[in-house]
Amino acid sequence: MTLIGILVAFASGIFGAAMGALPAFIMVGFLVLAGVAIQAAGGGGDYLGTVAFGAWGPHVGGFASGVAAVAYASSRGKHETGRDILAGMMGKNSPDVLLIGGIFGIIGYVLNWLFALPGAWTDTIALSVVVSAIIARFAFGQSGLMGKVPSGASRYSPPEANCWVPWQSKPMQLLMLGLGAGTFSAYLALSLPDGAGVVLGFGMAAASLVFLQFGTQVPVSHHVALPAAVAAAASGSLLWGMLFGVMAAFVGEFMANTFCSWGDTHIDPPAATIWPMTSLSILLGTLGIYQLVPLF
Repeated sequence: MTLIGILVAFASGIFGAAMGALPAFIMVGFLVLAGVAIQAAGGGGDYLGTVAFGAWGPHVGGFASGVAAVAYASSRGKHETGRDILAGMMGKNSPDVLLIGGIFGIIGYVLNWLFALPGAWTDTIALSVVVSAIIARFAFGQSGLMGKVPSGASRYSPPEANCWVPWQSKPMQLLMLGLGAGTFSAYLALSLPDGAGVVLGFGMAAASLVFLQFGTQVPVSHHVALPAAVAAAASGSLLWGMLFGVMAAFVGEFMANTFCSWGDTHIDPPAATIWPMTSLSILLGTLGIYQLVPLF
């Protein structure tokens, strides 16, 4: 952690809040694609670490600051709902909203630094996104950690109005999403040299959300693509990657209904999926399970 890093995280958080959470994350996707191209061409991974997962990482300006800013704006009556991750906050003409984005940029930076201290045990960026959103909910929301389920409703069978992504909430849809995005991302992880392919599927999935921003019902799949790629790279197996992709699709829906669907602010289901699935892959590798159960 450095003073320059804190200042850059503050600036990134302001800019990310001004853009809005989802637009800022879409930029992460395009930055990742550029970084993978650089790395695949022999340029190394510095760009990815410094920009796409650093100064503009999802834990700072690339998503979390926008989540906090809109939650704050809603709590002050300046926006309709604290769950709206599509809206840019620059249009509110409220410097205090952007300031909250900057503060949460610093919070995300510090959280990621703390979580990374023990070493490689999880995806610290994803975990930072989740914890930052939880802080924002308790600071600016009223629904509590898991939201409030109305009498007579079922938390894990919500009506379409409460579904996180209604067109991919049914079990067979989730299965197809896991098989498709997971297997393809796992293949990319195994196909490109020097680890360049591990985040390629994630970058493609994140960048594709530009269509969601404008109303097209595309899949939200970066939480499927990344764990599948991580597992494939760790095991050397396409089938392990496919299995992780399917699991991640269902875990994502579980996380959505547990923390997001019934809340008044956004706690990100993909980030809440990526960090435990990454920890699981690391655990399986450490215990030698990938070697004991080689899937080809």
